[in-house]
Amino acid sequence: MTSSLSIQSPIAFPQTSPGLPVAVNSTAVRLKTWVLAVDDIRKIVAHVGLDELMDEMIARLSEAFSQFDPADTVVPVRTGFNYEHPHVGLVEWMPLFQKYRQIVVKAVGYHPHNPQVHDLPTVLSTLSAYDPTSGHLTALMDGTFLTALRTGAASAIASKHLANPQSKTLGLIGAGAQAVTQLHALSRCFELKEVLVFDSDVQVAKSFVERVMGLHLQDIEIRQASLAEIVAEADILCTATSVEVGEGPVFTDAGPKPWLHVNAVGADFPGKVEIPLSLLDRSFVCPDFRAQAIAEGECQQFAEQASIGPELFEVIKQPTRYVNQQRQLSVFDSTGFALEDQVAMNMMLDYAKALDLGSWVSLESAAADVKNPYSFVVGG
Repeated sequence: MTSSLSIQSPIAFPQTSPGLPVAVNSTAVRLKTWVLAVDDIRKIVAHVGLDELMDEMIARLSEAFSQFDPADTVVPVRTGFNYEHPHVGLVEWMPLFQKYRQIVVKAVGYHPHNPQVHDLPTVLSTLSAYDPTSGHLTALMDGTFLTALRTGAASAIASKHLANPQSKTLGLIGAGAQAVTQLHALSRCFELKEVLVFDSDVQVAKSFVERVMGLHLQDIEIRQASLAEIVAEADILCTATSVEVGEGPVFTDAGPKPWLHVNAVGADFPGKVEIPLSLLDRSFVCPDFRAQAIAEGECQQFAEQASIGPELFEVIKQPTRYVNQQRQLSVFDSTGFALEDQVAMNMMLDYAKALDLGSWVSLESAAADVKNPYSFVVGG
């Protein structure tokens, strides 16, 4: 399961690309930004293939987690605005500073009423990369597709380390956009035989089979099920809902298998939770990003931080230490980690460079006299 371009770790943004006149050293050229439009992303996916791209996302992200050093790569807790009018929503930014190679910032909007009100995805985002030596915007691209891809990959990685390796039954509570990549990623790592699906919107649950037809999962039975059946039968359970603040959890703690592993994906607001506290209390809880999970993930339910287990990168660095968790209850508290966005962005930049895709655009003003901000328009 490897793709045609195999680079196993994130790279710094390339200084040159096909089509860029490297001999010219003018300010205008040096301030070009590499922009990947939606059509460029589409061409990359068509060239590589969805399965191969997911496989590479999982491989690169696993490598990045195994090499992650908080002293070298600084990841602050995301911040932004959340509001209730005219509809519930938030816009946040998720920054990362890899000393002294690259800065990546994802701006992400979460608006659960988007599908009904605007016929748009619940999550919209953009990714940008900067040169930390100058602040120059080096690259810009869509982050909506990549957010879904890397979130599915992160769940698959957590499941590989914490779930029963013989897991056959996947439960999906919440059958929207994110459920597609959760299933896709997990199907690349486990020999799934059955997928049980529930969504509070019956039409969304009914349409799930049609939406995943392109993943060629003919050997897996996908069917709708009740919450009780999913909790009782699942080996791995993914929750990816738009439950309102204060209205969780989304299922009851009633007779799960002793080795159930849960990928809790939907909590992204203070007060928004999906998992029953009683289940969390009995589980090995692994956050992707502890400080963020405490603020707006499932970990916000704990009265004592001592109840929270190691972060995912720590588990990956010492896999044998946590292998016994595969026979016990476990929860991956996935709130989103900017390292994942950096890995996803650099993967697409690698492919764009190899396939000569993207456009060089002058987005920043290039003053001929760096001490005169008007010189780029008046020629001063």
